[in-house]
Amino acid sequence: MRISKISIQNFRGILLATLTLPDHAVLIGDNNTGKSSVLEAIDLVLGPDRLNRRPPVDEHDFFLGKYLAKPAAKSEPGASSIVDSLAQADVGSPDEVESAPRIVIEVTISDLSEEQQARFGDYIEWLNITSGLLYDVPDPAGVDAAAIVAALRVTFIGQYDQDEDDFGGNTYFSRSLTESDTPQPFTKKDKQKCGFLYLRSLRTGSRALSLEHGSLLDIILRLKEIRPQMWEDTISGLSSFNVANDPELGISGVLETINRSLKKYVPREWGVKPHLKVSTLTRENLRKVITAFIATGDGDHAAPFFRQGTGTINMLVLAMLSQIAEDKQNVIFAMEEAETAIPPYAQKRIVHELRKLSSQSIFTSHSPYVLEEFSLAETVILSRSSTGQLTQASIVLPDSVKHKRYRQEFRTRFCEGLLSRRVLIAEGATEAASFPVVARRLAELNPDKYDSLEALGICTIDAGTETQIADLAGLYRSLGKRTFGACDKQSITSKAAIEAQVEHLFMHDEKGFEGLVLKNTTQAALERFADVLSWPPHLLVKYPNPKTKAIAAIGEYFAWSKGNWGVADFLAQCSEAEIPQWLRESCAKLKALCDPPPVAAEDLPTTAKKLPDDVAALLG
Repeated sequence: MRISKISIQNFRGILLATLTLPDHAVLIGDNNTGKSSVLEAIDLVLGPDRLNRRPPVDEHDFFLGKYLAKPAAKSEPGASSIVDSLAQADVGSPDEVESAPRIVIEVTISDLSEEQQARFGDYIEWLNITSGLLYDVPDPAGVDAAAIVAALRVTFIGQYDQDEDDFGGNTYFSRSLTESDTPQPFTKKDKQKCGFLYLRSLRTGSRALSLEHGSLLDIILRLKEIRPQMWEDTISGLSSFNVANDPELGISGVLETINRSLKKYVPREWGVKPHLKVSTLTRENLRKVITAFIATGDGDHAAPFFRQGTGTINMLVLAMLSQIAEDKQNVIFAMEEAETAIPPYAQKRIVHELRKLSSQSIFTSHSPYVLEEFSLAETVILSRSSTGQLTQASIVLPDSVKHKRYRQEFRTRFCEGLLSRRVLIAEGATEAASFPVVARRLAELNPDKYDSLEALGICTIDAGTETQIADLAGLYRSLGKRTFGACDKQSITSKAAIEAQVEHLFMHDEKGFEGLVLKNTTQAALERFADVLSWPPHLLVKYPNPKTKAIAAIGEYFAWSKGNWGVADFLAQCSEAEIPQWLRESCAKLKALCDPPPVAAEDLPTTAKKLPDDVAALLG
């Protein structure tokens, strides 16, 4: 059993999304792209205990926080009003557009077991796994084709009920929404048969080993059909135990004086004899306060499990989820940030174990150690437009980047770019090391004019050679990234090839980056650097007093330390005026491109009223 497709409308930052998932997947993208929202959306549809929360959704779960019907009066639609209209339940007639927005999430499940097919028989459909389309040809024999498999569609609908002045939501068999006058709920029992388990990183650990409803320990006990009949005995034992009853403690004496005062004002029947008990002595209270203790180290002292180290809690939660997976045999496992407080070797172990235990595993991660455990086909790159369209992309390597190289250089060259929104492809290691350093230095010296690349959300990738800039930029551009290039002077042909793949090319007129820096800085900056530099012995032999021949000596030092932060260290100690003008202009341009100043409404040109391309595409 696995999730083949998920469609999302109006959920959190996602206006529209349709994603297809492989057997095992890692969802990656920059922060706030929507990775967690995708997992939360699946949990709304398939999580057995998710709808126990009341209300199941709230204001912040609706796209742009809009959950009320729009007023009947309409104005000339600008770009924002069209987006508002799209955020309604459906795009169609005026009546439909003016209805209250709804959260609609549909999940298509395939590879159903025989038991699942028997249980959901009335709602089973047939899916062509090659095309991703449902088989609707009026020929029953067609479902015997190898590419056609049994599938089940389930839909969650959440909305604001104006009559009740509250939010509501439920899950239904999708077919019943269109083929029946009465939609058929997809119940908690039905969801348990699907076996979706969701580990929300640290948020799950605080109650995993308690007996609260829906905790991991409670789920394990229910799976094993264990119903501990302990509540009456526990409550009886605790009710006979008076806390701080010893007169020497003084508490009982204070309570007695309160009791005497109470008698002055009310009859006995109203209440007398206040005393302390362990808790409110109800089942629900005990479920919350009973928790497991764990001993650590060589001693016998034990502490509550949630007071252990973060990594220990996460591994404990993982062990419990693995127990659930082993018992259920056919589960879909979703996990956020498997790397949180976990060392690299344990991150890899988590991925291997969950892939082995589950019929499908879905991860989100920012760790190269997790990401490299997934093949290209299993890596799903997510990106979200400014209008809320969430899209996916797959990694297609250019001919110049062989798969072996991708695997070998994944941590050092490819991973950071896959996780970023914006990528600067630098010609070589010197440029890749220097650009972030000089941008950070300029931001410290003149924050109104410059920003660090980190603040702009730009990661810098070493292309290795000028011939690789266009290919790597094309790779990241195909994944929805904003791409920029930085290089030495190129031929007309090479420049055109790079410019075709980047949003902006930063090209200087020198043949080398070291030459650019040496020719465009000041003598004072060179001499200051010569004084603080730990010179390698072979250069000290050639230049006993490097400061007297600073340009020549530092030029040779740059050549010797090429790719080893030599130029970057020099730029880090420069003033703004000492940094080459080309670098200053490049950093200022990057800030203007990535973080433009806001435009006042009265300054917007008439053409600004045109619809954005992605919104126009949604409207057809």
